[in-house]
Amino acid sequence: MTNNFQHDVIIIGGSYAGLSAAMALGRSMRNVIVIDSGKPCNRQTPYTHNFITHDGETPAAIAQKAREEVLKYPTVQLINDTALSAGKNENGFEIITANGTAYSTKKIIIATGVLDIMDDIKGFAECWGISILHCPYCHGYEVKNRPMGIIANGDMAFEMCKIIQHWSQSLTLFCNGKSTLSDEQHQQLTGHNISVVEKEIEQLIHDNGYVKHLAFKDGSMQSVDAIFSRLAFEQHTDIPEKLGCAINEQGYLQIDAFQKTSIAGLYAAGDCTTMMRALSVAVSMGMAAGAMANKELIEENF
Repeated sequence: MTNNFQHDVIIIGGSYAGLSAAMALGRSMRNVIVIDSGKPCNRQTPYTHNFITHDGETPAAIAQKAREEVLKYPTVQLINDTALSAGKNENGFEIITANGTAYSTKKIIIATGVLDIMDDIKGFAECWGISILHCPYCHGYEVKNRPMGIIANGDMAFEMCKIIQHWSQSLTLFCNGKSTLSDEQHQQLTGHNISVVEKEIEQLIHDNGYVKHLAFKDGSMQSVDAIFSRLAFEQHTDIPEKLGCAINEQGYLQIDAFQKTSIAGLYAAGDCTTMMRALSVAVSMGMAAGAMANKELIEENF
């Protein structure tokens, strides 16, 4: 099935960055489709913080309100589907979705977030976003001054410890095996009363996603109330890469200060472009992507 209408912009991903872009474009009277599969990266996260006017609300509630507000603009349409592929054509791009529909558009905004690759530890995935946390600015205050852990190793572990120790004086680094810290890093951590545990982790014992204990392969256990970890990830969609979009060395879509990728007419915003995974950042980037796409449309037709 083909949709022959030439849309101004198609936004792939209907979470915070995508909806923010859609609002900017709807207010610019652009014909916009938002394609979203309904599986946001933070769907397990119970509360959102460090987002002014929304502090303490659930991510789902914020997203629902955003959808309602965006869909008040008559030129914006939200489609529950998955974009499978995209190709260049003489008018811009054509996007094919999982249900077989082809959409034509002048511009694309990628706002698909990333797919976290869970550590191979029993109970880890169930706790991710609930008591295994990625950002102290988003979630650190709620677990402040309580026993915390970090699951990491090497240079990343050292940098995370430096940041997280500000929120708790009872912090333990779990290397999940032999430490790859340098001697100097190890000494600095222990000098700041940060314990380093090199035991291999068997599982996380939790209650509905709230971690209670780490169980080690040697049979011992340790109590913690929260864990911070930075996961490996991959892009949620391969559409940008197949279009030739540059990917930076961290694995994020490469953009300039105007949210433009290396492909003309293709913009990106949100978690797929930055390690700053916060709602406020995604909203800001989405608005900028929408405004810049609109400006480019203006320039091309003036």
